[in-house]
Amino acid sequence: MNEIIDYFESLDPVMGAFLATLFTWGVTALGASLVFFFKGMNRKVFDAMLGFAGGVMVAASFWSLLAPGIEMSPGEGFVKVIPAAIGFGLGALFLFGLDKFLPHLHVNFKEEEKEGVRSPWHKSVLLTLAITLHNIPEGLAVGVLFGGVAAGFDGATIGGAVALAIGIGLQNFPEGFAVAMPLRRLGFSRLKSFNYGQLSAIVEPVAAVVGAYAVMTFQPILPYALAFAAGAMIFVVVEEVVPESQQGKNTDIATMGFIGGFILMMTLDVGLG
Repeated sequence: MNEIIDYFESLDPVMGAFLATLFTWGVTALGASLVFFFKGMNRKVFDAMLGFAGGVMVAASFWSLLAPGIEMSPGEGFVKVIPAAIGFGLGALFLFGLDKFLPHLHVNFKEEEKEGVRSPWHKSVLLTLAITLHNIPEGLAVGVLFGGVAAGFDGATIGGAVALAIGIGLQNFPEGFAVAMPLRRLGFSRLKSFNYGQLSAIVEPVAAVVGAYAVMTFQPILPYALAFAAGAMIFVVVEEVVPESQQGKNTDIATMGFIGGFILMMTLDVGLG
């Protein structure tokens, strides 16, 4: 692991953010590739994986984003937490707006339950867009951390950025599967189902590069940007990931998956960051 961190320390931060999110994209593709080997998915396993993804995202939001953002903010007491509070709220509002505007359909929801503005788009596109919404704040979070390292902010480390990328990559595995398998059941070919599944994460490297550039160009926004990514991720967990994990009535399994994901992400961040 130290060799990986040393490698990323030798890179330009924007390139580091790009490569780290190429990894998270690759894990999404790996999850989508299961469609070549399986005809269906065990609902209990899937709900556990969704819970795991939610736990990773919540832990990453605090340990990798909010806590460093508060630490590097100027002032004391209430003044010190203002950038985090503002950024967190704006991040949640940003995803709220996307959720209301962008047409999408959550996994295992009926077609009449699609959200966003009305559109004639096929169910396959709507499913892909639902997972893509998850990936925007994830890519942004990785990019912002790499940008913070380049800007020399205390609390932003390459180890922490790498830990975040690893955690996000792990929880991206079920997301690729969550797009590919329902499409296969709809009658799509295995190859087409795989392509849609991996395509849902293509936004992560783009968001990472944008986040890194933004922080390096406008350094004072870093505490706000970290909290912004956290707010967006928490919105996704509460509005999408947790409700989806409860659709199959496997509440206990999904909850334990959430706890496991939280513990793993917390351990990665503290251990590497």
